[in-house]
Amino acid sequence: MARASLTVCIISRDEEEKIGACLASVAWADERVVVDSGSRDRTREIAAEAGARVIQRAWPGHVEQKNFAAEQARSTWVLGLDCDEQVSPELRRSIEAVLDRQETCDGYELARKNRYLGRWWKRGGWYPSWRVRLWRNGRGRWAGENPHDRFEVEGSVGRLQGDLLHFTYDDLSDHLSTINSFTSIAAQAKRARGRSVGLAGLLLRPAWTFFKKWILQGSWLEGSAGWIFSVNASYYVFLKYAKLWELHHTDVERLPEAGHLPEEEGDPDGNAH
Repeated sequence: MARASLTVCIISRDEEEKIGACLASVAWADERVVVDSGSRDRTREIAAEAGARVIQRAWPGHVEQKNFAAEQARSTWVLGLDCDEQVSPELRRSIEAVLDRQETCDGYELARKNRYLGRWWKRGGWYPSWRVRLWRNGRGRWAGENPHDRFEVEGSVGRLQGDLLHFTYDDLSDHLSTINSFTSIAAQAKRARGRSVGLAGLLLRPAWTFFKKWILQGSWLEGSAGWIFSVNASYYVFLKYAKLWELHHTDVERLPEAGHLPEEEGDPDGNAH
């Protein structure tokens, strides 16, 4: 049988420094779709020059935008990427093997390998960071609470060999700026669901996150970098719940702009485990 086709779906905004390498890592795909939410830099131009089909669409939220992007896919299989991710050569071979086979699962988890503070991380519960990113077209949807999206497959799920390379942040200032943006989104999403927090939550949730990262998941083995990693993970959780408390006790409303696209809460890039 002929190889099945593959569409790569990416959502973007102001990612001119990263989207080129992301698209180059999947230049072998049959189709690449970029849904852009009003980039003010050359993101759209770089994507178009790389051969991607670029669609402009106002930002509705992470889950909603990723579902829209997936709906634009014309291929049998869909691979969902963020602009700061790249497919490694080994992972490419694994994906191509799926496209060649007749008997496959309906979706696949990929092992995301995170680069942060100048190193590739294998501690802190950050590797392998399994994420469903490859699925048979029409067999699932993005779900979750913004901005912490996840893909839910309708059917069987397998795992592939090879790393999905994730280049998280340029520096700590970039990281802290994104934490500020995404904790605002997360706090508003929790408030919309009727969630609240008290003093115990403000104290215990960040403390537990730090203990989990630093002790249970071995970030202490990374030395100073591991300390920074664990503190930022704890800070993310504290700030999210502090903003939730603020929304319930003041009239402050935040409507942050789209930035980097983390999937879950807790880690320095906004990821939880």
